[in-house]
Amino acid sequence: MKDKNKDKLHLPSHALLRSFECAARHQSFTKAAEELHISQSAISRQVCDLENMINIKLFRRAGRKVVLTNAGYDLAQEIRLDLQQIEHTLLRAITAGNKRSAIRLATLPTFGERWLIPKLSDFEQAYPDIEVSLATRFKPFDMEKERFDLAIHYGALDWPDTIMTKLCDENIIAVASPEFIKRHAIKSVEDISESPLLHMESLMNAWPSWLEGKVSEPQNSYAGKIFDQYSMVISAALSSLGSALIPEYLIEDELRDGKLILLHEAIFSSSNSYFLVKPTGSTNQHVALFERWIQSMVRD
Repeated sequence: MKDKNKDKLHLPSHALLRSFECAARHQSFTKAAEELHISQSAISRQVCDLENMINIKLFRRAGRKVVLTNAGYDLAQEIRLDLQQIEHTLLRAITAGNKRSAIRLATLPTFGERWLIPKLSDFEQAYPDIEVSLATRFKPFDMEKERFDLAIHYGALDWPDTIMTKLCDENIIAVASPEFIKRHAIKSVEDISESPLLHMESLMNAWPSWLEGKVSEPQNSYAGKIFDQYSMVISAALSSLGSALIPEYLIEDELRDGKLILLHEAIFSSSNSYFLVKPTGSTNQHVALFERWIQSMVRD
């Protein structure tokens, strides 16, 4: 009688893969052992077992050091992603707890901190069985590999292998603190152009475009402090370091409380927009509920 287990494929254990990934990341059995709190000989033995199991040489000796082979490097990259996916799956289960579902959302830091998070209690009240967890991402990434259900993207329709839905355009207004306005006696557009300006690194053309047609010969439109995040631009404006062009939705509270003052009715509209992004083929009904909710909040 044929042994049913004779031809069964024996896959490496999670412990074996974890030891190899750690050793590959450090390119050191000793450092891997320190991170995993096991002996160096245990790491060496587990790597050897893995090599024998898959019949591939993963490391080569270089003096007292170990260096990944080409095959070892390729395998380490894939295993690292696989281990991250397992981690994300477990975190999703832990996050959901006794609730029915958890949504993992990638968002831009300032958008998340200043607009989305203050409104999340509304979603929780409407859908108490859905837990939403947030992580920061700045640029497009592989949503399936990183196990995100949804992402907030600012820019153009340039995220491959995804479904993109336009959320809103961006209206940018000119503002400054009351102290800054008083200090620089700002009463006109000319006064704005001659005072210190604050710039967003990704929109260096914002002030020149906003001032165009309002000032005969703007000399100061590119000068001033430059920041790579709107959160820092807002902080600088609140600290009276300059006039700033900021999306109105990010400073609703500051405008209402008078901490920032609208300098002019003119609006600068960038060519970029905000998009909801999800993996191709996504059919998650809880994500659909979140999409409808955030779209309603934008309309409101």
